[in-house]
Amino acid sequence: MSRVFTPIHRVLLAVDGSEHSHAAVQTVRDLALMSANCPDCQVMVLGVLPSLEAPSHSVFLVPLNQAQRILSEHGIKVSSELILGYPTEVILNYAAANRPDLIVIGAKGLRATLGILLGGVAQQVVEHATCPVLVIRSPYRQIHNILIVTDGSEFSHQAVEFCANFPLPPGTSYHLLHVMPPQSLLTPDTLAQVWNLSDDSLDLPIVTSQEVEAETEAVRIAGQAVLDDSNQILVAHDIQAKNTLLRGDAATEILQYAHNNLIDLIIAGSRGLSQVQSWLIGSVSRKLVHYGECSVLLVKQQQSLTE
Repeated sequence: MSRVFTPIHRVLLAVDGSEHSHAAVQTVRDLALMSANCPDCQVMVLGVLPSLEAPSHSVFLVPLNQAQRILSEHGIKVSSELILGYPTEVILNYAAANRPDLIVIGAKGLRATLGILLGGVAQQVVEHATCPVLVIRSPYRQIHNILIVTDGSEFSHQAVEFCANFPLPPGTSYHLLHVMPPQSLLTPDTLAQVWNLSDDSLDLPIVTSQEVEAETEAVRIAGQAVLDDSNQILVAHDIQAKNTLLRGDAATEILQYAHNNLIDLIIAGSRGLSQVQSWLIGSVSRKLVHYGECSVLLVKQQQSLTE
């Protein structure tokens, strides 16, 4: 049975001329060509002109025109616009007004040259956008190895479903990963290694090896259930994935797995952050975007304009 893609009709591509931005343009070109059977598909290329750089208007048009030319040469329907303002605000407002199915942005942008700090902007867009956001890292490389991260939540299921319908080339390899929480039972031996305390100073209930084994097995069974549940979604779309269970800090394990397996794209679900919560740090999605060596796609459910 061949896969049938659900096209991504509207893509918002933020550009600034950086190497990561250029890789984003090439990636969007690849995705659009995979969805070439969609007559309504279009790419909206967006450039941002910071207020202090207004006199350099023509300079900021260069990456915008380059992106439009690259996409147009491949028969992709494309529009472009350069808007004056602060990058994060402009991108999010433009997305709210135009309702793209996907936002694509470079992981890092030009700094001293054009003054668009797309590195910080990418993180903020990921946190506050109400649609999936694809953060691209340079150098450009075609997507061959996909890592889908699942934790059993509604957001993870949305990410798996989104990935199952994502326009990727035949022969793409899929990896499905669930990271189980670190061991919750603390034994005297474990604490002694951390604090270097004598046995007499440890006033703790005795935890037997059988209890540790039972807890480990219970966590493994629960983790396998999460993995199986997500894998069923992929199988229903005729996708065969390598299933892996790991245990430890989620972000650390995900990033290490991606490094060891030459992953080109990590896909995960994300709730995002509200304006009030935006100061919080340490979320798994934030760590993936900040520390990852490859591109990251964070999937969030589309929200209505009134939410």
